[in-house]
Amino acid sequence: MAAISDFYGNASVRASLEQMAADDRVQQTLLLHGPEGVGKATLARRLAGLLLGADPRIEKDDLSNPENVAVLSEREKWPSEKRAEDPLLFASHPDFITFPPDGPLRQISIQQMRLLKERAQYRPLRGRYRVFLIDHLDRANEQAANSLLKILEEPPPYLVLLLTAANAYDLLPTIRSRSVTFHLAPLSEQEMRDFAQARALPDAGRRIALAGGCPGQVATIDLEAYDHRRAGMLALLNASAGLTPFSGWGRLTANIATRKDEKLEYYLRVLYLLLEDVVVLREFAGGDPPALRNPDLRPELSALAAKVSFEWLLAAVKKVDRLVQLVRRNIQKGIALDALVVELRAL
Repeated sequence: MAAISDFYGNASVRASLEQMAADDRVQQTLLLHGPEGVGKATLARRLAGLLLGADPRIEKDDLSNPENVAVLSEREKWPSEKRAEDPLLFASHPDFITFPPDGPLRQISIQQMRLLKERAQYRPLRGRYRVFLIDHLDRANEQAANSLLKILEEPPPYLVLLLTAANAYDLLPTIRSRSVTFHLAPLSEQEMRDFAQARALPDAGRRIALAGGCPGQVATIDLEAYDHRRAGMLALLNASAGLTPFSGWGRLTANIATRKDEKLEYYLRVLYLLLEDVVVLREFAGGDPPALRNPDLRPELSALAAKVSFEWLLAAVKKVDRLVQLVRRNIQKGIALDALVVELRAL
């Protein structure tokens, strides 16, 4: 039986997909869901390799490849009308197509799903299958999701649709009901160490602590950029908890707001990690806490943990959750963070 190689963690899911390919009983719609960076799109490409024959061109569609990163960054500068006229896809292999999120808000568009339906009419160039990967389907707007449903109801017999999402329940129930779902869980500590060692990653210990069991995060995190964002979010928490005056945060937020290349969602991811550490330090006060994501900030985070209540932390997480939902509406970064500080100081 052909095996999926160079993939770490989630051995049972990998084995199920390998068996499906070996038995030639591949379901036409497969949904892989799990945390960002856990390997959903990577596993989808590896499965495509089993179905289409080992071909290095499939891996060229990896969104983390520098040339693809450059394409995505350039398209963010395009007006929406231009992106609508030229829907984004990657198709290095003639029978494998990737439809990734596009534009500054990184969404799956109705135009992309219309293009998918058009391309689905073409039979495989060779072999039995054409494989389409829709990466981050949870970033599809309602129109795009409904458009996809039409092909999920009656897909051509040669088409295999591979869908990825961070949370399956962010998708329409009708999409979930037409999919065979596989959950990819975070990797164990040993699996993460094996991955980092195989990639010869620098600062592996710190990368693993920040990645939360997701190898994609380990490989791609820019520690210098992370430290810059972390300094800003630590200042935000200190001002929000009343440990420092709002004026100090006000000087910092102006600098954050002017950095157009720094998206709000990047800062919110860092903020979640800091809040996680504060919760751990507060709830395990006087005991032996689990490992922190940011162990080098233990004194600063301990001071925060001693200052705030659990109710304050719960409110903070809920407010950050709300900002995450608003990110796709292109809210102003500086204004959003200022409002968060004001609301939390009022608590």
